[in-house]
Amino acid sequence: MDTFNKAEITRRGLLAGTGALVVSFSVANALAQQPAQPPAAPAPAKPPALPGSLNTDRFLDSWIRIDADGKITVFTGKVELGQGIRTPLIQVAAEELNVEPGDIELITADTARTPDEGFTAGSQSMQNSGTAIRNASAQVRELLIGQAATRWNLPADQLKAEKKTIVAPDGRSIGYGELVAGEFLHVEAQPQSRLKTPDQFSVIGRDLQRVDIPGKVTGGVAYIQDLRLDGMVHARVVRPPSYSATLKNLDASAIEAMPGVISVVRDGDFLAVVAEKEYQAIKAMRALEQAAEWDEPANLPDQAILPAELVAMEGDIGTVAESGAPAFPNGPTFEATFTRPYIMHGSIGPSCGIAIMKPDGTMDVWSHTQGVFPDREAIAQMLGLPEDKVRVIHVEGSGCYGHNGADDAAADAALIAAKVPGRPIRVQWMREQEHMWEPYGPGMVTKIKASVGPDGKIDNWAYDLWSNSHGTRPGDAGSLLAGRTKGNATPLKLPKLSINPNGNGDRNADPLYAIPNRRILWHFLPDMPLRVSALRGLGAQPNVFSIESTMDELAIAAKTDPVEFRLKHLTDNRAADVVKLAAEKFGWGKNEVPRGHGVGFAFARYKNHAAYLAIALELQVEQETGRVRVIRAVSAIDSGQAVNPDGIRNQTEGGILQSISWTLYEAVTFDRTRITSTDWSSYPIMRFASVPDTVEVHIIDRPGTPFLGTGEAAQGPTSAAVANAVRNAIGKRLFDLPLTRERVKTAIGA
Repeated sequence: MDTFNKAEITRRGLLAGTGALVVSFSVANALAQQPAQPPAAPAPAKPPALPGSLNTDRFLDSWIRIDADGKITVFTGKVELGQGIRTPLIQVAAEELNVEPGDIELITADTARTPDEGFTAGSQSMQNSGTAIRNASAQVRELLIGQAATRWNLPADQLKAEKKTIVAPDGRSIGYGELVAGEFLHVEAQPQSRLKTPDQFSVIGRDLQRVDIPGKVTGGVAYIQDLRLDGMVHARVVRPPSYSATLKNLDASAIEAMPGVISVVRDGDFLAVVAEKEYQAIKAMRALEQAAEWDEPANLPDQAILPAELVAMEGDIGTVAESGAPAFPNGPTFEATFTRPYIMHGSIGPSCGIAIMKPDGTMDVWSHTQGVFPDREAIAQMLGLPEDKVRVIHVEGSGCYGHNGADDAAADAALIAAKVPGRPIRVQWMREQEHMWEPYGPGMVTKIKASVGPDGKIDNWAYDLWSNSHGTRPGDAGSLLAGRTKGNATPLKLPKLSINPNGNGDRNADPLYAIPNRRILWHFLPDMPLRVSALRGLGAQPNVFSIESTMDELAIAAKTDPVEFRLKHLTDNRAADVVKLAAEKFGWGKNEVPRGHGVGFAFARYKNHAAYLAIALELQVEQETGRVRVIRAVSAIDSGQAVNPDGIRNQTEGGILQSISWTLYEAVTFDRTRITSTDWSSYPIMRFASVPDTVEVHIIDRPGTPFLGTGEAAQGPTSAAVANAVRNAIGKRLFDLPLTRERVKTAIGA
């Protein structure tokens, strides 16, 4: 079990071994019999903006700690979700501190130790945390140089930092640890930092093996599912059979008498069992499922007409973007409706959470949540505890692409731990629980009408989307299943329409292309019949799927090559560069496409202000069965300054494969009462036999430019490129995801 001493937990007050904090104050007024009234203080000036997440946690010691022995610790409020973020964060710190990556220990999100950086979401870890750590590291380096200059009475510009030491021209050196012995880094960061220039880089831009991989490939403790704490016991939760089911009757006496059972926990409709051993907990859970009687209304929509059901749920309308006045003359016009079903995260490892209620009334929780601070807030509210009595520590989970069941498993463990105090409670979800109860990526409907003018360019564009916010993450007890099912339950707060630059359901709904007359409307759905929240890309995948499918249809109408058609509408040179590079590396237009094959192309800039990605791919369609298999994919990405190119390639490859799976296979199924896609046969994902033969990722590095993020850039363009390639292969457009073999076969007419 990890333990942390008080000095670590309250490191802003005093960091043992890192120096001394001297606090001075005057007692003159306190001793005076009649102290003079101080003059009214002027209103404090607004502090200057700081780079990245430094702006919200402004002190250097929130990000960097150096011990007297020279040990360097870097803190981030972001979490490792499998995207490999730990490695580039270490790289930027090592670069600016002039040390080797192996010299740095990185501590990820922990409410007792790290800055509060909210959620790890939106491909913003490098933009926010990476920028903060890089600037903090550069400022710490300069403080160390300045301290050494003072000790030696030398100009600071004559000194240099290298290998955890400051070196003078005459060869003298002093270690970082010696310099901080009389100093303390609890100083506010400055708006400007002396960052190294790209020609000085030795760590940034270098392929570095991911630091999280060794434990994963050697069977080490890599995931929360592997974590074992002293005295730990095992719990299993019995979920209701459906969303609206309520517990009518329960006789748990037989379960309480089963071998190893410590407790049966019931709180309202929340039901769980605790046992000494894991298999004992599983057996007791199955028995408890049989003993529980539920009332179960049938109030889910008809999946056969889901698009119409979603459109009918409209609660508000917002204008995402508008220019000119779309009017549709008699020129070539394309009009269509596109749909996406509910889709799952499909995490290979079902969610897990661990919690312990300690004798002093505080609670520790281990979770693979996206946000330890919002999760702490929600759990504290659920338990009626002050937030400072709850600590949430991030441990990576085996599969996460957004808001999956991680927070719920942590809340399950916390609620049980409050009722069975003194021992760590481990809650492990079962596969059917993960599939039935995780928050899904929302179903969506989009409608588009666009036309091409006499000049061969798009002149009018009208786009309507029906979606909710894609966000019901924690911060409130109602966002947790345990909070909603326990006695004295907290209802889920319905999201509200909010249009902002990052986008939610409307993410990437406004095309980056130059279109004189355009109107994009978001028909907001405040409530959804299935549980939903953030899944990789939010609304970007269905929106880009719709937009880029339309771009191909308009290119056909304009009798123009699809790549050339896109380039005619791009005014951003960086966008044009990724389009050209992907087309060039693919060999677009240079080879004849074999019979039964199709090629497709697509582009998007994620959120219209993050990473640029273009992709070309080739696929084969089996005429007799309708089966689609992508053969090769070639992509180009511009993520700004590339810190770890290998990490960018890995993330992009993974995004391409996942998006192919979404596009060809994945859809949550349900009847009028229950979720029916409860396992891998009823919710198929792409298997190894269907993986493309080759996936290429070509990186356009932009040294010295801001980090743009990578993780979600591929989702939309890949989906659209697959659809465009199917259109190219069979001569017909499919509008409804997924493009299953049944739908393709029907379109072919086989």
